[in-house]
Parts: sequence; C-alpha cells; structure tokens
Amino acid sequence: MSSTSGQRLEVTVGGDEGSARLDRVLAVRRPELSRSRLKALILAGSVTVSDASIRDPAYHVAAGDTITIDVPEAIPAEPRGEDIALNIVYEDDDIIVIDKPKGLVVHPAAGHETGTLVNALIAHCGASLSGIGGVRRPGIVHRLDKDTTGLMVVAKNDRAHQSLSEQFADHGRTGAMRRGYKAFAWDLPNRQRGTVDAPIDRHPHAREKMAVRDGGREAITHWEIQEAFNGRDGKPIAALLACQLETGRTHQIRVHLAHIGHPLMGDGVYGPHFKTKAGRLGPESQAALSTLDRQALHAYLLALEHPKTGEILHWEAALPEDLLLLQERLRAAL
Repeated sequence: MSSTSGQRLEVTVGGDEGSARLDRVLAVRRPELSRSRLKALILAGSVTVSDASIRDPAYHVAAGDTITIDVPEAIPAEPRGEDIALNIVYEDDDIIVIDKPKGLVVHPAAGHETGTLVNALIAHCGASLSGIGGVRRPGIVHRLDKDTTGLMVVAKNDRAHQSLSEQFADHGRTGAMRRGYKAFAWDLPNRQRGTVDAPIDRHPHAREKMAVRDGGREAITHWEIQEAFNGRDGKPIAALLACQLETGRTHQIRVHLAHIGHPLMGDGVYGPHFKTKAGRLGPESQAALSTLDRQALHAYLLALEHPKTGEILHWEAALPEDLLLLQERLRAAL
C-alpha cells in the first residue's frame, strides 16, 4: 500500500522480525515507510496495537498482535503560490508591509495548508522571500492571529530577516521597534492607563489556549484608554484601548486583558462569559458585535528601523470596516 494516500495499514506480528520493539517490527514489515516517518506516526498516536494507541516506539509487541497504522494523506513539502489579494502598505527590495484582513492565516499549519498569507506572498514575491523562516514560513518574522487585522512586516531576503528578528526580539527596549494595537474591551478600566506584567504559558488543560501562569515566559502589555462607551442604561460598558507590546507572546493582548477583567469584545476563547454583557448594548450595537464574529483587535501601528538603510519607518492602518461599524454603534449607544 502507498503511504501517500491517507490509508489504514495493518501488520500482524509474526515473532520472527528480529526484535520485539514496535518501531523495529514496523521497519521490517513496512519498509516503504522510513524509520523517522514511523517514529513520528507512533509519537503522534497514529499507531495502535490491539486497538490501544501506543506512543512509545520502544513498546514491546508479541507474536500475533495486530498493529494498525493510520497514515495521513501526504501534504506538499513546500507551500505554493496562490492568487490572493494583498493590501500592500509598503514594499521595496528588502521588506513588504501589509494590512492583513480578518480570516487570513499567516502560514500553513494543520487545518490550514492553503489560502494563507505565505501562499499569497509566494505568488507576489516569487523566490525573493527570505529562507530563514523555513519552507513553511518564508520571510515570516512575526504573526497575527487569524482574526486579528492590521500591520505585518515580512522579510524579502535573509539580511532583512535577521535585522527584523533582532528588532522584534528587542521589542523597542533599545531600538525604534513599536507595535500598537487598538482593542475594544468590555467594561471601563478604573484608571486612564496601566501595564500588565504577567507571565504567559500554555493553558494547563486546554492546549489550544494560553494563560497567565507562574513560571511562564515574561509578558508585558501597556494599555491606555482612548475612548469610553456607555450601554443603553447610560453606564460604562466598553472601552477602546491603545495597547503596546513589550514582549510578543501568543495571544498576549487577549490573555492579558482577560486577566485584568477586560476581555476583548467578540473573543469567544478568552471572554465567552462576557456575552451576557451584550444585553446591555443597544440593538444596533448588538448587531454590529454579532456581525463582527471575531475578537475586536487591530494592529494599527508599526514602526521599525529599515534593515538596509537604517531609516526609521512608521505606518498606521485605519480600523477596518467591521470595527468602524462597532465603534460608530457604541458611540451612539444604539
């Protein structure tokens, strides 16, 4: 059977394979699969012995055992260019800055092998993208969540990639790098500005989420109120915050704002219990929030030092239409 067509393979242990180790038995009985491929399949839980998933390559099997291998369909080793429209804010021979729309995944991953920003960049830039990020992430030095809109910079050669990576690692502590976000958050903070300094790590139970956890990686977010909104009862219900990052952790703003009791509007991962607050919004505000169908977060500001010329470059991106509509409805308390 082919290992490239997404099939279920079965092996019955004969006892004469020379070793009782699971990985070695499979190497003998399924030579079309490399040893490294077999090990990866075992570790991924794709190999069962007598209907029990086995994740230990050294597990000892017995004569007569039935081993089942679920081989997923092979995927292309390298992403391909796709004709996906890009909102290009700036471009030269070294970098390209885009205003990312909602719904666009940055790079290929499980469940998103096509239709990503990387696919669009390959089509637009051809072979000029930096290779440092690897074949799956060419030119990518930072990312935005799928449903976060706004400014991203991509490296078009290795020198630019190295420079940008160093700037992002520094996060503006000593250099020009600045990243600003606009966030529509539930409730009104009790002071004009503040800083969240709380370490972030994987959630202990929900692995797709992040959480503030002791022993996690340092994470610092600065925020300031730009605008306050009242509900239809005339009491504060939400705020537009300007946030700046001093670190760059996965879901950082979303996690930090939820941690201090002000989760993002529309964030079904970190603020689902705040849906009850929507009842205090006017009907048109509720409709705008429902139509949003994503976390209300936009990367509006990006400043950096050009990797070749040293010039300090600065860009700002206006709120996209869905957030502008939400802002308009909240202002009117409709």
